[in-house]
Amino acid sequence: MKTERCREWRPLLGAYALGDLSGEELTTLEAHLEGCPQCRAEAEQLGAVARLLPLADPDRFSQPAPRPAADLGQRVAGAISSEQRVQRRHRRRRFGFALGGAAAAAAAVLVLLILPGGGGGTPEQHVEFGSLPGGVKIYATLEPHAFGTEIQMYVKGVRSGTPCHVYLRGPRGKKVSAGTFIYRWGDDSTATLSAALDLSRTRAIGVRAGDRTFIAPVEGGEATATSNSNEEDVT
Repeated sequence: MKTERCREWRPLLGAYALGDLSGEELTTLEAHLEGCPQCRAEAEQLGAVARLLPLADPDRFSQPAPRPAADLGQRVAGAISSEQRVQRRHRRRRFGFALGGAAAAAAAVLVLLILPGGGGGTPEQHVEFGSLPGGVKIYATLEPHAFGTEIQMYVKGVRSGTPCHVYLRGPRGKKVSAGTFIYRWGDDSTATLSAALDLSRTRAIGVRAGDRTFIAPVEGGEATATSNSNEEDVT
């Protein structure tokens, strides 16, 4: 983009290319060209045109300009009409592809709803942790998905700033992590997490808040006891 100073010198570039500048104007313009690559490039382009001017035949300028072909207008109109037809065909094809994509997406949704873990089969589970310390409340909603289980976690009453690590326990007591969130007083105490364990295979859900762990059974399974003194099965 040209600066204001470049715009001041631009009208002189043509005269410079033709060799019509002299004195202070020539000296000052050449100094500007040394430090301005944009103006220098434009001057070089104009210089190339100026060098071709002597090759022009002045006698040809006195001849009448050639008349366009009589059917030029029809050819131009035909080309425009042909281009418009091509564009309309392309739009129809894109519209057809869009409909096909929408149908495929709808079919994929139906498949996910039919397949296990894709929204059908195991219904969502609402889990309430009982026998908690005074003032502490923990709830969870577990919803099956194709990727595993989505967990809506609600925690209230623990110390502000406490990290809460959530996991699901599958068959044979195997733990599958669902992630960690930080509990804050006054903040929204809900968190959305996920675990790569099918809800139909989930036996319990655990929350480790600070140095204490609370576990609640999930319908269809039983919470498994543990030898860790900091882990508590809560029913």
